[in-house]
Amino acid sequence: MIDVLIERAEVDDLPDILALQHRAFISEAELFGTRDIEPLTATLDDLLQEYRKCVVFKMVYKNTIIGSVRVKTDADSVYIGKLMIHPDYQRQGLGTKLLLELEHFFPDRRYELFTSTRSVKNIRLYEKLGYRRFKEHQVTGELIFVYLEKNPLKRAD
Repeated sequence: MIDVLIERAEVDDLPDILALQHRAFISEAELFGTRDIEPLTATLDDLLQEYRKCVVFKMVYKNTIIGSVRVKTDADSVYIGKLMIHPDYQRQGLGTKLLLELEHFFPDRRYELFTSTRSVKNIRLYEKLGYRRFKEHQVTGELIFVYLEKNPLKRAD
């Protein structure tokens, strides 16, 4: 695995993160045959609004942002959103590294994320890391989100 740095993003990083987002989410859009999905239509102002409401992390390799994720927290849970790795660096364990780093940054919490039911590779990764499905939500006729959680504090029944 390549040696990367994971740290909180700064406002100056947002243009690069938005460009990464537009590139990384093309494969998700292709699952539905449209590029009219929020990660691809988002503007810099949209990202700035998100930045003000959550923690944005960046993954840097050779001075280039190749990964990012957004996190919101409450007293019990960490809500993970828009986990992305540049397409040229996917399938190298970097998504796993980013998720595990979040668990170290926010220890002893419940972790929650969601993805489309069509994102089979993403679901497989999350389940491999101990995430379990707990609900689905139909957004449109074709778009169904599956919600997954990982709760290291919860006892298995």
